[in-house]
Amino acid sequence: MHEEQQKSEEVQALADDLGHSRCAQPFNILGVQKRPGEGMVSVRVWYPEAMWLRILDNVNDKVVGDMEPSSLVTGLFELTVPEDDLPSVYIVEGESANEGLFEFIDPYQFGGDCLRQGDIDYYHLHHHLGAHVHEHACQDRAGNPLTLAGVLFKVYAPRARSISVIGSFNYWDGRTHPMSSGEGGIWRLFVPDAKIGDLYKFEIRNQKGELLPYKADPFGFYAEQAPGNASIVYDNHRYQWQSQNRKSGSDNIQNRPVSIYEVHAGSWKKEQGYCLTYKTLAEQLIPYVVDMGFTHIEFLPLMEHPFTGSWGYQPVGLFAPTSRYGAPDDFKCFVDQCHENGIGVIMDWVPAHFPEDGHGLSLFDGTALYEYGDPKRGWHPDWKTLIFDYGKPFVRQFLISNALFWFEHYRIDGLRVDAVASMLYLDYSRNEGEWERNIYGGNEHLEAVSFLKELNETVFCHYPHAMMIAEESTSWPGVSQPTWDNGLGFNFKWNMGWMHDSLNYFSRPTEYRKYHHNELIFSMVYHYSEHFVLPVSHDEVVHGKGTLLTRMPGDEWQRFANLRAYLGFMYAHPGKKLLFMGTEFGTHLEWNHDGELDWWLIKENQFCPGVSSLIRDLNRLYKEHSALWELDYEQDGFQWVINDDNEQSVIALLRRDTGHKALLVICNLTPVVRHNYSVGVPQAGTWKEMLNTDGECYGGSGVTNPDVIVSNDEPLHGHPFSLRLTLPPLATLYLSF
Repeated sequence: MHEEQQKSEEVQALADDLGHSRCAQPFNILGVQKRPGEGMVSVRVWYPEAMWLRILDNVNDKVVGDMEPSSLVTGLFELTVPEDDLPSVYIVEGESANEGLFEFIDPYQFGGDCLRQGDIDYYHLHHHLGAHVHEHACQDRAGNPLTLAGVLFKVYAPRARSISVIGSFNYWDGRTHPMSSGEGGIWRLFVPDAKIGDLYKFEIRNQKGELLPYKADPFGFYAEQAPGNASIVYDNHRYQWQSQNRKSGSDNIQNRPVSIYEVHAGSWKKEQGYCLTYKTLAEQLIPYVVDMGFTHIEFLPLMEHPFTGSWGYQPVGLFAPTSRYGAPDDFKCFVDQCHENGIGVIMDWVPAHFPEDGHGLSLFDGTALYEYGDPKRGWHPDWKTLIFDYGKPFVRQFLISNALFWFEHYRIDGLRVDAVASMLYLDYSRNEGEWERNIYGGNEHLEAVSFLKELNETVFCHYPHAMMIAEESTSWPGVSQPTWDNGLGFNFKWNMGWMHDSLNYFSRPTEYRKYHHNELIFSMVYHYSEHFVLPVSHDEVVHGKGTLLTRMPGDEWQRFANLRAYLGFMYAHPGKKLLFMGTEFGTHLEWNHDGELDWWLIKENQFCPGVSSLIRDLNRLYKEHSALWELDYEQDGFQWVINDDNEQSVIALLRRDTGHKALLVICNLTPVVRHNYSVGVPQAGTWKEMLNTDGECYGGSGVTNPDVIVSNDEPLHGHPFSLRLTLPPLATLYLSF
């Protein structure tokens, strides 16, 4: 008798929780409840707005029985029948004042056992959490197989009091689909009536029972735009890939040519004032990139972000390509077509911080689940955002799962990891007293360091030929060295020092450059410490900096000449290449994320085609001559010939490949023509001018050398032979033996 009373009290408590939308164990009161020793079962259905309900057999629509309102709580209906009379799958039919007649398959009839968690691959959490299209297998009374299609919702929220899934399939009513709290803090519910394309969120109450802002799915694979910001049910396995190869292939990408075109998808080009979609980007951007000769496209973050002005660097939906430009399958098709055309795809990825938007990760279950609770670690003063707690196993697994997700489901070729420096230092952008030292008394963020190593080890374990590129602006050692050699494990690092030094040098009036010669050559002092990418990125053409063209000194002709010489120098310097969109044609307008590149210059014939032609030829020359990339990170691949002629602002260098084929590159960085300028060379014979940035075809003055240049026997610059050249003004020359 005491046990029966206790059971009755437990059921009443669950019913009270149902009535107050805070039930954490709905399977203990809803669905099929056996009545011990009677051969009977009670079917309980929760539908607060229903006027009446009845149970139908799913196979033949036969009425099993009319349900009676339960005395436990208003909105709960109950039917007691012999166990043998209840079909294996039943339908609930009913009527309400708002909806009229309706019917649905009761999600609670399948019992909590169908939701039990199997083995979890914690580096692939996206296989387990989120909204997954699911077919529930069962049998009818005769033993015939039945399959019910629906969506299995799972969300991690260990400190939540209760969670309901709400969406377009239940009129956003948090009372109707309470989820079941299970092992490991994971809440689950299979909803047979949900389908691909349905919008949904999670209604979460904290431990005090207080309702939090409705949350989008942290593992949502598709997202609605503002103001709704809901997640959308999507099937990641539906797209049929055409290309079976990634751009990186089986080659060691560090010994291959890499020329990256960095793009902000929303402002590359507009059509009638609207952003291009993934489909139109595939039609227009891919042929453009192929024609220009780039090997890769790198997108500023495409993960779903509510604030367009963040350029994607404040993402909320890390598993969803932004729906601003189309559906996830459309982006997959874009990547597919890139690979069909031999173009690799790199995506910017932001594990350094996330915004406070109410529908996002912030205080997800009422506590600091994803972020550090202490603002000395959990708040980013630069971007006014939250910082992931890299010490929590789940957060590390969440981020690593996300990285693997983009390689697995979108077949991208690389990730460029944003703001790594802000992750590495506890005192990044903080004053004394605003941060706390690590256990060893230093400013290194040990948990972030450990996370980055684990990230790279895991990515390369699954995708050995991936590109993992760090934007790291300090002198942290070994960023692009393997973890077994005490590195962070990336295989590339942006060379921010080269970018700032070289742009500072080229922005100076030519008559003062001789006093700053070291800015031009200093990068080779530290070049071999990392595997560098030379970036001329989006950060250099915003916030009043102008464009590369407008930063160059002199009149209009000299500006273009300086820009061409700079690009020629960049392609000769060891390291992979990256150019932000617009640089390739000498855009005049500073980048505006709400606008587009100034294509109007072409339409109104105010466009100088020389820079585009030069980039096209530089990319062709770069890819054809292995001396420019094969030994990028080995000292045998580079040699200074002249690095001390600061008085005339001239440098010369040799690039070599493994077969010792050499290219000689000379830069004359003043507007003075240098006649009979002698340059030492290692081989006797004939040399040929392969590219001259002062060529008339590029808009230059046309100062060139003879088609064949014969060396003489005068030793110079440590070489046994030399050449006498004419150096064009503000120009870079490429000569081959």
